[in-house]
Amino acid sequence: APAPATATATTVAVPARTVTAPAPARIRTVRPGERVDAGRGYTVWLTREGKHWNGPEEYENFRSVVDGNIDRSEPGVSHQSEGTAEGVFHSGLYYGTTRAGRVELTGSGGRRTVATLLALPGRPDWGVWYAHTPPPTGKEGLAVALYDRRGALLADLPAGPF
Repeated sequence: APAPATATATTVAVPARTVTAPAPARIRTVRPGERVDAGRGYTVWLTREGKHWNGPEEYENFRSVVDGNIDRSEPGVSHQSEGTAEGVFHSGLYYGTTRAGRVELTGSGGRRTVATLLALPGRPDWGVWYAHTPPPTGKEGLAVALYDRRGALLADLPAGPF
């Protein structure tokens, strides 16, 4: 005689979805004047006076931390960008804090990009960040935010076209 049919039920527990902040970026300490390959033909370097960078066209650019244009007594972040149809290179200063954890770029579509952080030895109150993003589509805006090591927002620049 055939064996009787049996039915078994299986219950699978689905864990609740949790959203966590990205881990703090490791801040790379570089020597004054040390050239850092930032990818895609871009180079970044720091001096005691500020951030230097160049791109594929090799024109040197500079953003000062000593000329009075930024207030290092308060947390802040700056943003410069340049790009082509292949993508955009973003960089800037983060300053006014010894607790920098990460700089994050957020496009108007919600896409997030965590930047690479650089600092000079003995200069914990400012540093440089850089990142690459795809080229913008339409009138896409981009916000830049500076977070501390625990994930709390320290400073931000609202979304704007780049």
